[in-house]
Amino acid sequence: MKLHNLMEDEVIRIVNKLLKNEKDICTCEKCKLDIAAIALNNLLPQYVVTKKGELYKRANNMGIQFEADITKEVTKAIYIVRKRPKHEIKL
Repeated sequence: MKLHNLMEDEVIRIVNKLLKNEKDICTCEKCKLDIAAIALNNLLPQYVVTKKGELYKRANNMGIQFEADITKEVTKAIYIVRKRPKHEIKL
């Protein structure tokens, strides 16, 4: 196993979940990655290097507050990208 930030997995999961219900925003890969990057810059990383460490971290991250914190940052990032996308929008 190599160095991995588990927070990336969780942020991408929540980005995809929230964008299913959003209107008037581009859902191309670039915009999704911009949203994820903005959110990740405002969240603490969760680095692991072993499978055991990954399982331990995932078990500890299953709380309501953990998901709420990520959802809050992703929601703020969606707002930013919606207002100022990095490309022309063709919805």
